[in-house]
Amino acid sequence: MSGRGLPRVHRRRLALILVLLAVYAVVWIKDRFSAAPAGSGDAAVEAAFESQTSGRMLEVEAVVERLLDDDLEGSRHQRLIVRLDSGSTLLVSHNIDLAPRVPAAVGDRLEVRGQYEWNEQGGLLHWTHHDPAGRRPGGWIRHRGKTFD
Repeated sequence: MSGRGLPRVHRRRLALILVLLAVYAVVWIKDRFSAAPAGSGDAAVEAAFESQTSGRMLEVEAVVERLLDDDLEGSRHQRLIVRLDSGSTLLVSHNIDLAPRVPAAVGDRLEVRGQYEWNEQGGLLHWTHHDPAGRRPGGWIRHRGKTFD
């Protein structure tokens, strides 16, 4: 040992481990937050629900079934229950501190791009807005030709 800390062989191993971790992190981030959605439509939601997968960006078309009270804890979120053509339902949690409120009514058809999170009730879509830090692709809600993001 030269008195400068770790022996050279250990420094090289540590450097290799750090490089491998960095490559893994880049691949993981690219996969998790890719600009292209992990899937779209009812089949993508059904697959995510069946596999209990969370964290994937999905795009769906659905009809507003119920308007819920806003979630006012922390960031404010507009909450809607939507029904897919397959009959499945999803909770949409739309951050109204970062994006405009969607003027949706029961029976309105929406297109939604958001991050799917699994739960026993069918799951939820959130992150339906832009990323204020610009580090990852955001989502949106389209209602009557207007995009809310």
